[in-house]
Amino acid sequence: MHVSGARDGRVAFRKDGLPPWLDPVARAAETVAPRQLSRFLPPADGAGRQSAVLVLFGEGHRGPELLLMERAGSLRSHAGQPAFPGGALDPEDGDPQADGPLRAALREAEEETGLDPAGVQVFGALPKLYIPVSGFVVTPVLGWWRAPSPVGVVDPNETARVFKVSVADLTDPANRATTVHPSGHRGPAFLVESALVWGFTAGIIDRLLHFAGWERPWNRDKQVPLDWRS
Repeated sequence: MHVSGARDGRVAFRKDGLPPWLDPVARAAETVAPRQLSRFLPPADGAGRQSAVLVLFGEGHRGPELLLMERAGSLRSHAGQPAFPGGALDPEDGDPQADGPLRAALREAEEETGLDPAGVQVFGALPKLYIPVSGFVVTPVLGWWRAPSPVGVVDPNETARVFKVSVADLTDPANRATTVHPSGHRGPAFLVESALVWGFTAGIIDRLLHFAGWERPWNRDKQVPLDWRS
C-alpha cells in the first residue's frame, strides 16, 4: 500500500500544502488534551483492543466535508450506526505506539469504502480514547483528502452506505441535538444526510468543531431518545 507521507513503508504526519481552513484543526490536534475530548480514556493497565478511525476532510461542492459510513444493520456491535471508517489494528499495521494506528486507519478506510489511500495526506492524530461498551482504545487519525478517489460500499455485510457530510450542515444549529440513552447517558448528535450521527463519532465531530472554532450556538435542550438496542 502506498501512502502519502510514507517513507520506507512508514506513515508520517505531513502538514505542508494543507488548505488554510484546515489549519485550526491541525492546531487543535497538537494542543488538545485527552480529557477535553472525552471522559472515557484508555485503561491505565493497558487493557483494551487497539484500533483507529480515519477522520477524513475533503473539499466538496459545498465546501469542507467529512467522510462517513453507515455500519450494516446485521453487525453485532454498533449495527446501523454512522461512523468514521476504521477498526482494530492488525499485526501488519505495526507498532500501536508508533505509526500502527495511522496505517490501520488508512487500511480500514480502503477496505470499507474503496478509497485510494495514496490520495490521503495524514496531518495529525487526536489522543487515544476509549469506548467502554466494546473495549476499543481508539486513535482518531486526521487526514486531508488531497486527491479524492471514488468511494462506495465494498462489503454490504459490513457497510450499508458510504456518504459525505458538509461541515456547513454539521455546524447548522438546526441539525444538532442531544441524544438521551435509557441508561441516562447524554451526548451530542447530528441529524444529517438522512442519518442520526451519535455516540463516539458525534463526540469527536462535536469536539473538533468546538476546538477548530467552527461551532455555532445550538439548542442543547433539543433531545433525541435512543432505545436499549442502541
